[in-house]
Amino acid sequence: MIKKFPFIIAEIAQAHDGSLGMAHAYIDALAATGVDAVKFQTHIAEAESSVYEPFRIKFSRQDFTRFDYWKRMEFSLAQWKAIKTHCDAVGLEFMSSPFSNAAVDLLEQVGVKRYKVGSGEVTNFLLLEKIAQTKKPVILSSGMSCFEELDAAVSFLKDRNVPVSILQCTTSYPTGPEQYGFNVVQELKERYKVPVGYSDHSAKIETCIAASALGAEILEFHVVFDKAMFGPDVSSSLTLTETKQLVAAVKNIKLAMSHPIDKNNNSSFEDLKLIFEKSLSVNKTLPKGHLLQFEDLEAKKPANKGISASDFKSVIGKSLNCDKAQWEFLNIGDIT
Repeated sequence: MIKKFPFIIAEIAQAHDGSLGMAHAYIDALAATGVDAVKFQTHIAEAESSVYEPFRIKFSRQDFTRFDYWKRMEFSLAQWKAIKTHCDAVGLEFMSSPFSNAAVDLLEQVGVKRYKVGSGEVTNFLLLEKIAQTKKPVILSSGMSCFEELDAAVSFLKDRNVPVSILQCTTSYPTGPEQYGFNVVQELKERYKVPVGYSDHSAKIETCIAASALGAEILEFHVVFDKAMFGPDVSSSLTLTETKQLVAAVKNIKLAMSHPIDKNNNSSFEDLKLIFEKSLSVNKTLPKGHLLQFEDLEAKKPANKGISASDFKSVIGKSLNCDKAQWEFLNIGDIT
């Protein structure tokens, strides 16, 4: 299982647009951002799709069908192995989501540590059985799934002794703030007692930052070189600059959360308290014998130059033992 939290996954998916050179360029670029893993998607058109699959959104001018698009996204076994070797060389974990049993067979030859299952495959128990046979951990995305479907998938994998993690995700591209579902992060933790993370499609760095602060242990998001590029996930992706900013922010949040503050102990602020806290003074010239009222008082820095401002009630109605000039501090010996 994943031992480092938060575990940050940058998803290239199809941002390479079928170009092997572009895929390698993404690996080098992401190695400089501080992410932990790079995730692709492994598509074998004949195994996962057909000419009857709807195109969903006609985003491609060069692909007549969705099948044609998946076909263009394929790499050979040798090319996938070269991609993984490149990831290993730059210190990134190679990950790829399979969308067919054939893709699992290919990824087993490439060599993956774990499997990320997209939410469209949560009810695909044939694929889950194929993955379970590898005995490798599974990260399950919940995007399109209700709890009943997740219950079934998690139970299926646990019955086969497969370590499971779950990502809260909303399948909407891009995802709007009203769709984030941050509340589900804790609901998943309480329901399944497994590591829980967040898979983001908002194209905003604050989303994963917030998810991290709310307890997400795994973060996943799409990355693209430029938001003017071609591809189905571009509108839902972060740029490389945004990725670097996100990683830095998440690491700061992790550091902060590993250092809880004890609000019962403020001893480290003793010197500052002397500077910023205040003592009582009078706000006007007052004669000896004057009975002090609330309207006669002001609080001035520093502390310990007179009666503490927190004790102002103790001087109300007391008589002055001496004349006091405007703005003089009020000391305990000045009143009766």
